[in-house]
Amino acid sequence: MLAIISTNLTRRAARTVLTASGIAVGVATIVALLSFTQGLRETAAGLVHLGGSDLGVFQANVADPTASILPEAMVGRLAAQPQIARATPLLLLVEAVRGDPSAIVFGADPRGFFTASLVLTAGRRAGATPGRIMVGERLAAKLKLRVGGSVTVKGRSYTVAGIYHSGIFFEDYGAVMDLAQAQTLSGHAGEETDVVVRLTEGTRAADAAKAIERAFSGVQVITDPQQALRAGANSTLISKAILVIVVIALIVGSISVANTMAMSIMERQGELGLLSTVGWSPTRIALLILGEGVAVSLLGAAAGLLVGVLGGRLLVSALGVSAYVSPSITAWGLGRGLLVGVAIGVLGGIYPAWRVTRMTPLRALAGT
Repeated sequence: MLAIISTNLTRRAARTVLTASGIAVGVATIVALLSFTQGLRETAAGLVHLGGSDLGVFQANVADPTASILPEAMVGRLAAQPQIARATPLLLLVEAVRGDPSAIVFGADPRGFFTASLVLTAGRRAGATPGRIMVGERLAAKLKLRVGGSVTVKGRSYTVAGIYHSGIFFEDYGAVMDLAQAQTLSGHAGEETDVVVRLTEGTRAADAAKAIERAFSGVQVITDPQQALRAGANSTLISKAILVIVVIALIVGSISVANTMAMSIMERQGELGLLSTVGWSPTRIALLILGEGVAVSLLGAAAGLLVGVLGGRLLVSALGVSAYVSPSITAWGLGRGLLVGVAIGVLGGIYPAWRVTRMTPLRALAGT
């Protein structure tokens, strides 16, 4: 039967390619969006654990955690909480680096644990020296920066004092300067984006988060990636978009496969009638038609998986947002795309297969 399915698909190659192409577009979109969602989760994990912190304190009810604004004065009050071992403020500057707007510049206290956690691979720490900045190794490679070179941040030139590695993607794809300089540069004197916190030994992050939110009104404490995702709308929008696209792909793909198989039945009535006369049961013929529908869908799904993986990476690169989200391909993400392709073939092949079972050998041979 597999040989017959292969022959029938190649015999009408143009129709097979067009049908498979339509399915491939839907599957590719699903795979790309799933990879973006996974990438957002991984980015959110980095946002939560900046500098090896246990949690982050942000302004409540902001559309995006990077848009949070907190008073710098609250850092001392946070550090005085019994659950907190160390607290350090950060000010995030987005779209600030000339040459790569996706890079994030972190304004950080040179004495804080965030700056101390950076591993220098070249040069030295910038400290509070005016006009000095440290650059992550990924950004340095992208912009071809070396120690002693210069990088422009918000229209001002800074000398690269050192190049660092942190292990967190968008930290390594960013830069770090003195907090006071970042505040002056951004016009947020006495303010920060968030406060990253390390807890005392034995303290549970969830318990500390509740205590902090009780003690400080107007803040939200983020302890895990899911909370970081819920703090913004990106993940929710993508999740809803995936659901809509899956439904559309199933509907449009199924109709396309059903139409292709129905046309194939009309053209091959004589052939199908001959199979009946040589002993093929209606069920076996129906399985042949259903198999052809699934085979077309699998071809489309395979192409869609490839396009989704490559297209997602190319899109992120073209849009220049790799510092915020990088597509992350998982086996389950690919598996879901493949399942959608198989489902399209099954759903699209049900009606043509049922129609075949209603045909009599005599009418099929007569072509009526």
